[in-house]
Amino acid sequence: MAERISFKIDEDVAVIKFDAPQSKVNVLSRAVLASFTSIFDEIQKNDAVTSIVLTSGKPECFIAGADILMLDACRSAEELIKLSKDGQEALMNIERSTKPVVAAVMGSCLGGGLEVAMACQYRIAVKDKKTVFGLPEVMLGLLPGAGGTQRLPKLVPLPKALEMMLTGKNVRADQARKLGIVDQLVDPIGPGVSFPEQNTLSYLEEVAVGTARQLSLGKLKINRTPPLFQRLMNSFFATNFGLNMVFKKARESVMRQTKGLYPAPLRILDVARIGLEKGSRAGYLAEAQGFGQLGMTTESRALIGLYLGQTACKKNSFGAPKRPAKELAVLGAGLMGAGIAHVSIERGFQVVLKDVSAQGVARGEHQIQKGLSDAVRRKKMTSFEKDKVYSRLFPTTSYDRFNTVDMVIEAVFEDIKIKHRAIKEIEERVPPHCIIATNTSALPITRIAEASKRPEKIIGMHYFSPVDKMPLLEIITTAKTDKDTIASAVDVGLRQGKVVIIVKDGPGFYTTRILAPTLSEAIRLLQEGVGPVELDKASKNFGFPVGAATLTDEVGVDVAAHVAEDLSAAFGARFGGADVNVLKDMVQRGFLGRKSGKGCYLYEANVKERNVNPEMEALLRKYQIAPKKENTQAHIQFRLVTRFVNEAVLCLQEGILASPLEGDIGAVFGLGFPPMKGGPFQFTDTFGAAKLVDKMKELTDLYGVQFTPCQMLLDHAKDPSKKFHKRNN
Repeated sequence: MAERISFKIDEDVAVIKFDAPQSKVNVLSRAVLASFTSIFDEIQKNDAVTSIVLTSGKPECFIAGADILMLDACRSAEELIKLSKDGQEALMNIERSTKPVVAAVMGSCLGGGLEVAMACQYRIAVKDKKTVFGLPEVMLGLLPGAGGTQRLPKLVPLPKALEMMLTGKNVRADQARKLGIVDQLVDPIGPGVSFPEQNTLSYLEEVAVGTARQLSLGKLKINRTPPLFQRLMNSFFATNFGLNMVFKKARESVMRQTKGLYPAPLRILDVARIGLEKGSRAGYLAEAQGFGQLGMTTESRALIGLYLGQTACKKNSFGAPKRPAKELAVLGAGLMGAGIAHVSIERGFQVVLKDVSAQGVARGEHQIQKGLSDAVRRKKMTSFEKDKVYSRLFPTTSYDRFNTVDMVIEAVFEDIKIKHRAIKEIEERVPPHCIIATNTSALPITRIAEASKRPEKIIGMHYFSPVDKMPLLEIITTAKTDKDTIASAVDVGLRQGKVVIIVKDGPGFYTTRILAPTLSEAIRLLQEGVGPVELDKASKNFGFPVGAATLTDEVGVDVAAHVAEDLSAAFGARFGGADVNVLKDMVQRGFLGRKSGKGCYLYEANVKERNVNPEMEALLRKYQIAPKKENTQAHIQFRLVTRFVNEAVLCLQEGILASPLEGDIGAVFGLGFPPMKGGPFQFTDTFGAAKLVDKMKELTDLYGVQFTPCQMLLDHAKDPSKKFHKRNN
């Protein structure tokens, strides 16, 4: 325990340091909380100590929050309620301390970390990019459980406090200073005896010790009086009318964004309001109860599972590559190629961006420049940093610089002949150690590798559009891909900031394969007379961020048609249901989706509201099918979701997927499967495989073999003890 938290006495100031061994972050576990309480009580009894500083031994992290594994291991609301009450009590001891307590913050100060800091009498923070404050519990389906819902609304303006708790967004140190979370900022310092970060951390501690001493002597008075306008607004928020207005607006925003599918934001509003209206005692009790009850919801279990899965997918299970890539080449400066180059130069790679024409290169450069300029506008980087990042890009129409690159990522048109030509041209110019990655959403990597003289160096890297916003990277291996090639591809993906899943080669890999039958069912529903608006509403009310009709337009109808044909040829009737001629006819008429301005909907520049494409109604009448059952919203949802889930489980059954964990991560972060459901495997565990199979058998009787449950799903249905995730047992 002493290793996690240490303390020393600097004359009359006690310095308590959080520093978890062999970990990049500090988290609050039962052991840490018990150790802290013991040390804090000991210091309180020491008459030689007049003030206290809380700090961290890690430059990049003050405290990152509660130990998620500890929360995940809890099996009852009562257990979680006790955890919350214990945390509240420990932090109340800080708040009530007669000896001033100063929080010295550098790095992430999140969740329980911010709750610790808010309990202190004074807060000092380093003004740098990595020092951020936030309460992200809502993203785990929880609420702040150690006093956060009660302290934050009293510390910062009420609307901002609610925004922080409801969105989980971080605020930078300078923003925190303006809001009143931080009392004093210190600037980072440069190199000296140690690295700059360690020097800054030492300097922060020195400033905090001096400040604590000044507070204990009464020489420093804390003044958090806000400006006149904010004082007037605070007085307004304290009235019943003001309070009702703020909470009404916040609730409307929550319902608009979540459709009520996430219980945590609504509970946060209730708990925060109880504290403001009924006082701290009632507020803290409501917070503890809310924390415990939310922790047992299926939504929280799903979101925690995704957090743990995301963490696992940010590690390279294949180990360090023999020769980590430093310089990349991207072949093709289109939307995907430019996006890949963009995220690569942002993360420190030197990138050669090649296209066949100067016009193509210029288009790619423009896309990257726009993305970087947007980052400057949003204050994610400075103009100087933008120029530094852009200097890593080498746009060209020739292969001249390819002789020094460590990896080439080709992002040329999705045509096997073009891919083969690209592979041959690349291999003539690159050094022997160079890896060739192909960015494709459906073409089998084994077929692409047929053009290669060294297939062991060929690998699939399927990025999702827009590359700078979509977090997932799906890496596809063939039977001939060697281990070091995989390790290198994963390493590059992780360094690009991606969440990486690794799947085996096969038609559609994993993500495209599980999406295709769902889109097929969406087209079938359109044929049955379900309108695009109704179809989108049903999808979104289940939790998908984008409706099924809109998704078809976003993917591109031509792409959907091409994939539907290829996968139907590979898998037969299981990928049937809809008439693929609907998509072909749409392509023939130029209804390609958003990119052509027409698809299921009409798209106009700078027009947010979309109208249904009236020409689609006439087209669909040509392919009309009589519905076999009333298409209620629930029926539509099960038709879409069962096909998605069944194909995902079949991918695990066939060995395309290595684990359910990667299956859930791929579905949620690549395709938008509802996060509060946790992914297809978590959903099956929660909903029940037996219930799901019963639904599918009904649908099979109605519509045919495309709804036939796979063997692995049947096995889980027969044995209730079988779960895809051990944590669900």
